[in-house]
Amino acid sequence: MSIEVTPVGPDDGQHAYEIQAQSHAFDVPDFPPLCPRSFFGSLTDPWPGAHKVHALARLDGVPAGFLELRLPYLENTGTADLSLDVLPSMRRRGVGSALLAHAMEASRADGRKHLIGESVWALPGGADRPVDGGVFARATGAALALTDIRRRLDATSIDEAALDSLVSAAWPSAAGYSLVKWAGATPEEFAADQAYLEGRLMSDAPTGDLAVEGMKMDTARLREVETARERRGRRAYTTAARHDASGRLVAITAIEFNDTPDWHAFQQITLVDPDHRGHRLGVLVKVENLRAVLAAEPALRAIDTWNAAVNAHMVAINEAIGFRPVDEWHSWQIAL
Repeated sequence: MSIEVTPVGPDDGQHAYEIQAQSHAFDVPDFPPLCPRSFFGSLTDPWPGAHKVHALARLDGVPAGFLELRLPYLENTGTADLSLDVLPSMRRRGVGSALLAHAMEASRADGRKHLIGESVWALPGGADRPVDGGVFARATGAALALTDIRRRLDATSIDEAALDSLVSAAWPSAAGYSLVKWAGATPEEFAADQAYLEGRLMSDAPTGDLAVEGMKMDTARLREVETARERRGRRAYTTAARHDASGRLVAITAIEFNDTPDWHAFQQITLVDPDHRGHRLGVLVKVENLRAVLAAEPALRAIDTWNAAVNAHMVAINEAIGFRPVDEWHSWQIAL
């Protein structure tokens, strides 16, 4: 048995796609099919602020595993983010270990001190999930650094009365604020405020023991991200809360779709400026953004979101809206 790891070449993209698609379908069977436009875009068009390393592993000449290594260069320059997929039928034969060794060598060569990757795990009483990823991570000596819970909202059975109650209860605390909404790119008048809020994500959200720092976000980088999103066919819906006295955006949330399929979306960041917390702004922007998306996307059936298990406040909001736990996601960290 021989394993060969090589960079992903011009003729390897379809092999890499099929490996990741089959791996995801096995590990997370309720996930939507892998979006081709997003996947193939990532091979040649990295997101702003990071370099990418892609490698393919062949087992006895047969494509068996795919590695994507993200190397940030504007912040988190000491870490590398790992995505590693092996065909379910070819696991436990050394393919993952060979790809990990390749990732560690590339990370060290680039001066990285930590390597970070994820695996999925079943919740007690929840849907079954393969243990492959977690077992592999522990066998490598990786440390469990953060636990997130994925929750899903069934968009076909939303309790509208419950949403009305959430909004009615929130507005008395939100005097002096108003809501603004948009689809696609951020209006120019709000770009600086959105960049500031998005730059707070890693500093405000729980990160456990992960060796990560906040994103260096400004208006120019925001526009680069939006352009990259558009090239991949992604579309986003955003709702923000504006502080009427200053005119600044002080809370924001977004729901994003891949190019395909149209029945699934991701609830993305929800952020409230620390100086404006306690006014129920997080509830307001999330509920009203959800309603805008439902009106614009009639095929939508499911929305997924992740929260750190310790993020009790945001978890409570999501649960009140109707999101329910599906599975557990572990972030593993290897010191290089």
